Amino acid sequence: MGIRVIDDKCVGCSLCVKACPFDAIEMVDKKARFKENCTVCGICEPSCKFGAIVMDRAEKTNDISSYRGVWVIAEQRHGKLMNVSLELISEGRKLADKLGEKLTAVLLGDNVSHLADFLIYQGADKVILAEHPLLLNYTTDAYSKVLYKLITERRPEIILIGATFIGRDLAPRLSARLGTGLTADCTKLEVDDERKLLQTRPAFGGNLMATIITPNHRPQMATVRPGVMKKSEPDKSRKGEIEKVDVEIFEKDLRVVIERIVKEAKHVVNLEEAEVIVAGGRGLGSAEGFKLLEELADLLGGVVGASRAAVDSGWIHSSHQVGQTGKTVRPKLYIACGISGAIQHLAGMQGSHVIVAINKNPEAPIFKVADYGLVGDLYQIVPLLIEEIKKIKSEQ
Repeated sequence: MGIRVIDDKCVGCSLCVKACPFDAIEMVDKKARFKENCTVCGICEPSCKFGAIVMDRAEKTNDISSYRGVWVIAEQRHGKLMNVSLELISEGRKLADKLGEKLTAVLLGDNVSHLADFLIYQGADKVILAEHPLLLNYTTDAYSKVLYKLITERRPEIILIGATFIGRDLAPRLSARLGTGLTADCTKLEVDDERKLLQTRPAFGGNLMATIITPNHRPQMATVRPGVMKKSEPDKSRKGEIEKVDVEIFEKDLRVVIERIVKEAKHVVNLEEAEVIVAGGRGLGSAEGFKLLEELADLLGGVVGASRAAVDSGWIHSSHQVGQTGKTVRPKLYIACGISGAIQHLAGMQGSHVIVAINKNPEAPIFKVADYGLVGDLYQIVPLLIEEIKKIKSEQ
């Protein structure tokens, strides 16, 4: 899909310039012209009273045979790689090996070259390093401009991006400008014999899993939620290429300027990296129940999680939520207390190594995925567990 100006019909009235919410249209010699930051949203088309702006909605295909390689956009914040980027490097390694292609990590920022070697250790064959003062903090305009130029020049076959706040802003902007598809929040990625990326994600509220392909356009793009893919161990003996590229970006290219970053002083639970999670659901009955779970979690060196029902009831902050609309986790031990096991919750925790379920209802769906099930009142069972753990610790 594209957009164009029919010069013979354009009278230079500037109505389209006023209509564009992205300031992506300018008048050049009394004719409308689209700037590089045009998102092809189409708002300008009906604003033109002379039919000079046309959206080309005909299905087009590009030369997909010229696209090669797997790219991972390695997100970093304040000089630290995000865990989801390392997970995607591991997953991208599998896809690249099956395709017989190289895996490239693309690293943007300022003074972040020290992270490049670690991306090689994690599994990348090559790191494209783009450093510039205007890339210090993420802005949509700066990152999308740099990445768009790299992608159009080098034509990767597959691009993987973490479904973080940044990734969910960046990925759709890139896919629109590149004229290709994007599948969000994937839980599984594979490639078939025809080099198509099979992008699987929950659909219809998690009631079924949909596998989506991009048959006629490249690159094939997908975002993946943190914690879904398994991160491999780094191999410091690996060697790879680090290429530093020139960045052409100026302050006039940015519509948003970050003056300063203010961090809120609050405790943020890191569910994705926790090895032990003790989660509570509607069966707790009140917010007070989480105090009991906190005691158990502290004894086990873990953190507290929650179902959406508990969060919606206002018993605990949403940062603790596990599930399709929360966080996807893979702890060594997951203890579900008073959680019935809605499919949306199961989608976020069924990758746990060991699952222990505590519930009054022996028919609760949670027992179908649990390795160990305890049928009974959690307010009787959890105190017994706490007592036994304290006893074992005192003996040690």
